[in-house]
Amino acid sequence: MLDGTPFGVHARGVINVRVKLTFPEHLIKQPLMGRLVREFDVLPNIRRANITETVGWIVCELGGEQAQVEKALDWLTNAGVQVDRLGDVLES
Repeated sequence: MLDGTPFGVHARGVINVRVKLTFPEHLIKQPLMGRLVREFDVLPNIRRANITETVGWIVCELGGEQAQVEKALDWLTNAGVQVDRLGDVLES
């Protein structure tokens, strides 16, 4: 950014982290994304997703205060979601 703040980090400590979340079968019907918003004040911006009866994945940007985003990612991992951080990806 022009103010010297690294890309993806806003001046007030708000960040956007791009991740791929993979949900195993037993978590597909759980309202985990809703809990991210309510419990961690993290806003998901879903870019792509695919959900079947046995597995689901979401590519999204999680925005919020850096500490809250990190807590949310740790919580997802502990819940059994595979969390993969993605770099900047051009969408086709």
